[in-house]
Amino acid sequence: MGATMIGLVKEHRGPGATLKEVPVPTCGDDEVLVRIKATSICGTDLHIYNWDAWADKTVLTPNVFGHEFAGIVVEIGERVSGVKIGDHVSAEGHMICGSCKACRTGNGHVCPNTKSFGITAPGCFAEYAVVKASNIIHNAPELPFEIACLQDPLGNAVQTVLSGDIVGKTVAIIGVGPIGMLAIKVAKACGAGAIYAVDINPNRLNMAMQMGADVTINAMETRTSEELRKLTDGEGVEVVLEMSGNPTAIADAFEAAANAGRVSLLGIPTKEVSLDVTNQIIFKGLKVEGITGRKMYQTWYQMKGLLNQHRLDLASVITHRFTLDQYEEAFRLMQEGQCGKIVFTH
Repeated sequence: MGATMIGLVKEHRGPGATLKEVPVPTCGDDEVLVRIKATSICGTDLHIYNWDAWADKTVLTPNVFGHEFAGIVVEIGERVSGVKIGDHVSAEGHMICGSCKACRTGNGHVCPNTKSFGITAPGCFAEYAVVKASNIIHNAPELPFEIACLQDPLGNAVQTVLSGDIVGKTVAIIGVGPIGMLAIKVAKACGAGAIYAVDINPNRLNMAMQMGADVTINAMETRTSEELRKLTDGEGVEVVLEMSGNPTAIADAFEAAANAGRVSLLGIPTKEVSLDVTNQIIFKGLKVEGITGRKMYQTWYQMKGLLNQHRLDLASVITHRFTLDQYEEAFRLMQEGQCGKIVFTH
């Protein structure tokens, strides 16, 4: 029998997960084996843990899940170059085909043949993980593992914020979960004007202020679009970053957007969304952008620039640290929304 390790496995197609002994993955010729040092929980992982409709039609089981990590390379395949044993690394989680039209025109982040680390391929909630060498991202050895493992979600925030002009513009971030909090930091670092944070969770709104939001709006107490128009002298918000995925919030985001403004959509709704396309998009001349993952690899270079020049303080986004055997408590906090980023130390 080969070597084994402890991994958090989505074993059955239903709620929950199982911590169990599984084989250490085998490193292929074009892959590297990484000793995992830190991981963090993504909203996608919560979808998988809860097993909603999206997970049921998307996720491979049984499978070690989790896709946000930092670690150290301990083995490399025969055909690997540019990566060596001992390197501190993270990785882009989208494994693309490289030969389709999207990939060959610089749009690999929307490759239709993508396999996703920790979703349709084995992930990182374990002691070791195998990653394609081409997807490896090198980290500075002095970058703490618990910060380095946040780069995947940070990339979501960076792509969302920087999918259009941001400098000096009014910005509404609707849904200030962990990625929303990161988006506040990125928008502020990149020269946004007033930043408005919207959520229904008072704890997260308080955190949003600590992250640098100028105004917070509780969507349970007031209608978001009306409040945002009041704050912008009736004009609406120039940049709306929708990160909640809530159908009502998405419709209100288009209502709140200024004429000729931008709406960038990252949140994933669990059901169809009804929109007044004529009045809220066409006649307003809105720019609407769907955001998925990170642009490969433009977004990584943008966030490395921000991190390497210390433009972002990510430590304040981490609110809880656990070991992997405490996963039930960690996911309970995620479900209750009583946290920022949760990190597992391995």
